[in-house]
Amino acid sequence: MNKLNALVQKAKTSPFYLWLLNLILLRTVPFNKPHRLKITKITDDELTITAFNKWYNHNHIKGIHACLLATLCEYVSGLSLTMHLPANEYRIILKNIHMTYHYQAKMDVTVKFKLDKHEVEKTILNPLKSDEAIFREYTVEAYDNANNHICTGLINWQIKAWKNAKMKVS
Repeated sequence: MNKLNALVQKAKTSPFYLWLLNLILLRTVPFNKPHRLKITKITDDELTITAFNKWYNHNHIKGIHACLLATLCEYVSGLSLTMHLPANEYRIILKNIHMTYHYQAKMDVTVKFKLDKHEVEKTILNPLKSDEAIFREYTVEAYDNANNHICTGLINWQIKAWKNAKMKVS
C-alpha cells in the first residue's frame, strides 16, 4: 500500500502518474473496470472521479445506470479514506449505502469528495484510540457536466484497526 500512496502523491502533480494511477486502479479493482471510472483530480484534501456517458454505463433508457452512480459515490469516499488511513493498520468496510436520485444522468457525471487530515485525525483516529470500531457516514453529491444535481449518496463506513478485526475462517 505504500506504493499506492507514493503513486497518489506523484499523481497530484503529474498527468502521467495520474494516468498510471487510473490504469492500476482499473486492474486492481476489477468490479470498476467495465465502467472505466476515471480519477480526474487529486489534491491533499479532495478527490474527483468521473463516470462517462457511454453505452457500457447505460441503463435501459440510455441514461447512466443508478447502480453505477452508487458505485461512483462509494468509490470516491472509500478511495479517499484509503488515501488517508494506512491500509496495513486500518480496515474499512462499507456498512451501508443510501442513494437519492434527483435527475436523470444523460451526460458525464462527476463526484468531488473532500476529506482533510485534520478531520481524519479528529473523527477517525482519535475515536479509534478508545473504540474498537467506528462508523462514519459521508455525503457524496454527483453532478453532470451541466451542473445538474444527479444524486446524493450517504455512504456509511466501518473503520477499525486490523488488530481488532476478527477473521472467521470456515
